[in-house]
Amino acid sequence: MTARRSQQGEKTVAVIPAGGAGTRLWPRSRRSTPKHVLPLGDSGRPLLRETYDRASKLATEVFVLTETGQREIIQKVLPEIDSAHLILEPAARGTTNAFGLAALTLRASHPDAVMLVLPADHVVSGRAGVSKAVRAAVRVAATSDSLVTVGLKPRFPSTGLGYIHAPGRMTDGALHVKRFTEKPDLATARRFVKAGGYYWNLAWFSWRLDVFIDELGLHAPRHLAGLEKVMAARAAGDEETAAAIYKRLRVEVIDRSVMEKTNRLLLVPGDFEWADIGNWAELGDRVRADVHGNSVEGQSILVDTTGSLILGSRRLVAAIGLDDMIIVDTEDALLVCPRSRAQDVRKVVEALRRAGKTGYL
Repeated sequence: MTARRSQQGEKTVAVIPAGGAGTRLWPRSRRSTPKHVLPLGDSGRPLLRETYDRASKLATEVFVLTETGQREIIQKVLPEIDSAHLILEPAARGTTNAFGLAALTLRASHPDAVMLVLPADHVVSGRAGVSKAVRAAVRVAATSDSLVTVGLKPRFPSTGLGYIHAPGRMTDGALHVKRFTEKPDLATARRFVKAGGYYWNLAWFSWRLDVFIDELGLHAPRHLAGLEKVMAARAAGDEETAAAIYKRLRVEVIDRSVMEKTNRLLLVPGDFEWADIGNWAELGDRVRADVHGNSVEGQSILVDTTGSLILGSRRLVAAIGLDDMIIVDTEDALLVCPRSRAQDVRKVVEALRRAGKTGYL
């Protein structure tokens, strides 16, 4: 890690990525009600609201990074946010382009800032632990030429999360990252948990803008070149050209384009409760269950039913003789599937799209 003196006036700018629709949480998560505006945490408030309030305590300014089509959705949840604090993607093109667009946008107004990335759709608790880890990551990013991520020691062998191998000793509050592993199979995940030195990838990042842009140019030069053209078109007031260029950029996640390749990555271990609710089974694991193992929201009558997640809407849900099932009832759609098939809900979304039934999306 190369030491660097923090510049006078340097500030922390939080960027909250709030895009996508959370297809595995259909039928509640849709284009009009994406995952990050759903009340999936214990507070009963939208995840975006929770994230924004958390970020406001950790940064000098907070920006929301979202698609143009979600602007009204975001401002409905966050009525206090103005246009100057919205970074708009013309379309969703992956986190490499999204984070690059955010970094280049902020460089124009906050060239010496440390950028903090906190995704909008995570369920988090443990304020003191979160604050300690995030502030440490920002400090390391501000005083070094490094990209910094926050990781958590895995509590169980998850196959739905990425892993970061950082087995060395702590230096100045951070660990050197050896490698990334994206969503391993169960046997590999068990080996990681047993071996130690592995951390869950939360996609919480911090970096100086100049460091990140340099690494983007080194490892994803075509993305950076395209993004520079987008910024030039926007500076000229030509949003149509900017959108056309952006929509042609190759979709890629930042983990693969930069994080797996850079030798500048450091990890700050965290100690707090965190979950990326990726499907209904994972949400069911967090909702308090009754004596029969059922997690219920809304009105229901359950007969000989165990270990199931029942989420009602306007009407009574009755179930007889079910075990380890998921039932999600909404005004115009009903989902029924075994908990073991929760990851496959995205296939329903794909089937609806192919069938042209986009009204349900």
